[in-house]
Amino acid sequence: MADAGSLEVRVQGNDLEKAMRQLKKKIQNDGLFRQLKMKKAYEKPSESRRRKMRESARRRRQAARKRR
Repeated sequence: MADAGSLEVRVQGNDLEKAMRQLKKKIQNDGLFRQLKMKKAYEKPSESRRRKMRESARRRRQAARKRR
């Protein structure tokens, strides 16, 4: 999607709650929450490789499901 610097939500009619929900949804869809969560603690190189392999396998399964 977009990088974190370009996320923008406009507040219309002083409806701040709705704007906050929209911003949270954009951040979740962008994957920023996941990145921040991963950066909280050090990840060993072996764990990083395993995580990347799992994510890759998940993407392959999803792509195979879409092709059917």
